[in-house]
Amino acid sequence: MLKIISAMAAAIAGLALANAHAAGQPLELSEAVEIAVTAEDPAYARFEVRAAAQEDRAVSDSQLPDPTLRTALANVPTDTFAFGQEPMTQAQVGLRQEIPRGSTLRLNREKREGEAEIERMRREATVRNVAFSVRLAWLDKFHAANAQALVEESRNAVSELIDALSASFAQGKLTSQDVLRAELELSLLDDKLAELQQRRATAEAELSRFISANASRPSPDNLPAFTSPGTVEEIEARLVRHPVVRVSDAMIGVEETDVELAKQAYKPAWAIEGGYGARGADRPDFASVGVSLTIPLFTGKRQDRALSAARKDKSAAELDRATTLLDLRRDLVRAYADWTQLDRRVALYDDAVIKRANETADASVSAYGGGLTDFPELIRSQLAELDAELKRLELRVERAKAWARLTYLAGDDQ
Repeated sequence: MLKIISAMAAAIAGLALANAHAAGQPLELSEAVEIAVTAEDPAYARFEVRAAAQEDRAVSDSQLPDPTLRTALANVPTDTFAFGQEPMTQAQVGLRQEIPRGSTLRLNREKREGEAEIERMRREATVRNVAFSVRLAWLDKFHAANAQALVEESRNAVSELIDALSASFAQGKLTSQDVLRAELELSLLDDKLAELQQRRATAEAELSRFISANASRPSPDNLPAFTSPGTVEEIEARLVRHPVVRVSDAMIGVEETDVELAKQAYKPAWAIEGGYGARGADRPDFASVGVSLTIPLFTGKRQDRALSAARKDKSAAELDRATTLLDLRRDLVRAYADWTQLDRRVALYDDAVIKRANETADASVSAYGGGLTDFPELIRSQLAELDAELKRLELRVERAKAWARLTYLAGDDQ
């Protein structure tokens, strides 16, 4: 027993150590998405439960109605209430089985199975929406965390400048305006840090809805490599497989079944019944069998209107599908334009803007050391370098968000 307890304790300690180690590891984008879409989330389970309920109804609704049992005492004389007095007095028992119209039972089953398919497609749509939301929240946190690191670095540089200014100010080489300008910039950087911390906390809270404690893990230093999403035409061809479109397809299928069910109302419904009548006084018993049917003679305000309504519902479902596809195509055009344009802008910053900003900042430091420029110009060049770095980071994140939307539209299996 002691060995078992020791082994369990070691296993628990090892698991705790592994979790602690994982908690300190940067949370990659693909890992965050994997955790979210494979979680045992009630947002996913509810659709499976509803689908299972519809499958149970599919079996139930495709069965014949329960038979009807009838018993009676017929033609009992009221003067004596003697069972064997009159020849027509009898104890009757009968059984009646109704048979629904046409293919109603089969169509009921198909309708319920179609409704189960709708629920499963809604689950897929929810999973894809969650993956998209996780990507956006992860990118927001990445942006805030890395921007915070850049601002902190710049703040340290400005703080060092202020320390260096103290000696120059004491020697009369700088005015109080220069010192106040540097302190103002330092305060503005402090406010920027507070803003980034707030944005990081908001993104982390959004992530925690999907990946719980993993949301508090640090962001990596670099974005993952994003592969080309393909051409607009290639992605557009995959839109018909998007879960929200497949939900519409399943709904159209259910409406088609409703149309067929409405057509069955023009057919007769059958009922088969049999009976047995027992008589007293050694008289022979009676047996009977019969068939009844309903005849739809006046269809103008019932069957015709029901069929017309079913056809209109199907047309509305087809229009919903067309609207959904149109919205997805519009999103595709916007997202693809963002992807291509932001890719060019990021390349411009990587190849030219950042290089020029660094060179300008270095030149300002040299010029200030040689007395060729004033202190405000030195501060402006340092902050311009920070602004360029922050803008490049923002463009990279916005390009990644455009990729995330394209992935949402095209699917992960692109």
